[in-house]
Formats: sequence, C-alpha cells, structure tokens
Amino acid sequence: MSLLFNDFASWGAHCAATGEPLYQPVLTYEIEQKGRTEDEIWDGLQRAYDVMRDAVHEGLTGNMTSRSGMINNGAKKIAASPVTVLSPEFKQLITRALGAKEVNSCMGRVVAAPTAGASGILPGVLVTIQDLHKLSDRQILEGLLVAAGIALIIEQNASLAGAVGGCQAETGSAAAMGSGAIVYCLGGPVEQVFAAVAVTIQCMLGLICDPVAGLVEVPCVVRNASAAAIAFSSAQIAIAGIDPVIPVDQCVAALGEVGQSMETRYKETALGGLANTTRGKEIEKMVLVQDVNILPDDDE
Repeated sequence: MSLLFNDFASWGAHCAATGEPLYQPVLTYEIEQKGRTEDEIWDGLQRAYDVMRDAVHEGLTGNMTSRSGMINNGAKKIAASPVTVLSPEFKQLITRALGAKEVNSCMGRVVAAPTAGASGILPGVLVTIQDLHKLSDRQILEGLLVAAGIALIIEQNASLAGAVGGCQAETGSAAAMGSGAIVYCLGGPVEQVFAAVAVTIQCMLGLICDPVAGLVEVPCVVRNASAAAIAFSSAQIAIAGIDPVIPVDQCVAALGEVGQSMETRYKETALGGLANTTRGKEIEKMVLVQDVNILPDDDE
C-alpha cells in the first residue's frame, strides 16, 4: 500500500481515478512485496480463510480449556444457553468470534488478523456474513484484501499492537477491518466502507490492554466477541448512509494520539486495569506457581 498511498483519502482517490475495486491496489501491493504471482496470493488468502473457518469450528466443538483455567469452553456454553437475549444470527456471531479466540488462548491454530490477541474477530465476522448473505469464498477473499488494506493504513498512522496503543489498537483495528470488509462484500461504495471504519474506531477509541496475569485470555476473549458485534453495528450504520462526521483518516490519527498518551500500565504490561484487581493479582500468583512447577529440575 505504501507504494501507492498512506491514507484512506489517497486509497479512495486512486480507485476513483483508475476505476479499480478497493481490493485491487492491495493485491498489487501483495504481489510486489512478496514476489509472488496473483494466483499464489489468492491461494494464500484461501488458506488463511480456511484456517479461520477451522478455528470457528474448533472453538465450537473442541475442548477449549486453557492451562490457566480462565478459558473453559465459553463459546459452547453460549451456544447451548437455554436463555438468550440475542437473535439466532447475533448469537452465532458472538459464539463464533469468542470460540475462534478461545482456540488461540488454548494454543490452537489461528490467523493473526491483525494480531493473535484479536484473532477471533475477523473469523466470526466473515463466516457469519458469508452465511447470512450466501457469499462466495471469492467475495470473502476480496473482503480480506480490503481488511488488509485497512490494517496497513492504521499500522502506518497509529498502531496495531496492544503494547503500543492499547486494546483499541488490536481489537479496535480488527473490528475496523471487519466492518469495512462487511460493507465491501455487500456491495457498498468506497465512502461507506471508509465510514464503517471511522464509526468502528469511534466506538473502540480508548480501550486499554490489561490482560490478567499477562495472558491473552481475560478480558481478551470476551472483547473479541464484543468487537465483532461493534463491527456489525458499524457496518449497518455506514450502509444506512449515516455520516461519521469525523473523516476516517482523522479517526485513525485520533487512535494514534490516544495510544501515545495512554499510560504504560494500560498497554499490555498487566500492571493496570483488570490485571491490577485483587482477583487479577491472585490469578497472576497462581499462574506463576504453575509455570514454576512444570519446569524441569536442575538435577534431571
């Protein structure tokens, strides 16, 4: 993307001038950066999406119990819950996003999109939107390229890392990628795709990264589910033609500014927020003892 543009305004202007769909410049970037053919890029995208779908399936069928015990088959419990406050489709979205992230927390195979800590959001979003609208894999793969373009611009102008910008940079960016991909896959114009990204960032701005015991489990897993929900709501808002008021590039700049001003204890250090609660500290001590106990004796 840096070969062509560094912001959303330039991306949109390029596509308007050339008539290319949003995904095309990203595809060109991938081809040039990786030195691969177009077919190889499409094949790689398909493999990535297959892993995402597998993670969704595994999260809802496998034993998702983490070593710490903090993660314990949450997605399956939600799916089986006899009481629901959600529509069936909304419930599926939540269980899929949460389940795919549980796979990561249980050391399973995921796609870091854009990070492992946010690895449940795009799978939950894309699998659900494909089911709801009977989209082809090719449409989803184009959406993945659009999502990648969104992430590249955010990375250049803010951050994708919780250690740099807090959870807003990880789950926030993943949700923005998902909302933009939704609008693109449903045929929305460029302006609506970018509006979805802007609304998502506005909703996620300021979210800290405070993993209990330093593990990417609590509150990371449930935040993947809530971020997927925000991606869907932001896409709906944008598709309805609602103006986000603050342009998307200025929203990204705000994301970077908030991340820079955020105190260190709120950026993946496990020193603040939920990690610094009484219960969080108790869990941290228990996890530390478990780690020490599994280490081999020096005499062995």
